[in-house]
Amino acid sequence: MKYKTCVTIAEKTPKRLKVATKKALKKSDYVELRFDFLKPEKVPEALKLVKSDLKKSVCTLRPKSEGGKFSGTEKERISILKLIAEYSPFLLDVEFNSLKKNKLLTNYLKITKTPILVSWHDFKKTPNFSFLNKIFKKMRKFSKNIKIVTNAKYAEDSALVLSLYGIASRTNLIAFSMGDFGKMSRILCLYLGSPYTYVSLGKPIAPGQFSLDEIKSISG
Repeated sequence: MKYKTCVTIAEKTPKRLKVATKKALKKSDYVELRFDFLKPEKVPEALKLVKSDLKKSVCTLRPKSEGGKFSGTEKERISILKLIAEYSPFLLDVEFNSLKKNKLLTNYLKITKTPILVSWHDFKKTPNFSFLNKIFKKMRKFSKNIKIVTNAKYAEDSALVLSLYGIASRTNLIAFSMGDFGKMSRILCLYLGSPYTYVSLGKPIAPGQFSLDEIKSISG
């Protein structure tokens, strides 16, 4: 099986972001550009530097409340998300909670026809299937591209998250679990229909994340 990968790039300067992006795309199908690791005022410069690679980029500006690093205000974050949208990336990752709370942002993304990846994370646990099912159905109203990630404390947690693929027809669902018990779900999700799996260039950015080289060795 040919694994499709998305390398998470989390650099603190625009130039380092560009270098890492070029390096990753030599071996990976996509990259996830974690713009929240940059200072807010550096994002415009970074966008210009990676402009030619944005058609293969999932752009993320994760707030601290959602496990990210963005240090500015929510108003600033929304403004930068709109700026990123103007560059027409492959996907713009926007949190489900952000879309629920900000109708102006949601409408803007609809009007501009920005392809969004609506995401939801639980960094502490894995809720029951009934809860996950409800979240999935609500997220589907915003986009066919959906990302649901939980923290697996037991092996059964991963199976619970992966069972979402049974109801994921007509969507591009990326669902897996973080942590040691969730590690294999990052590979199994590909067999169940995930368009790609997130990997790192070296040190894991998220708990349980495989490196690009590890995934390539598994896929042969």
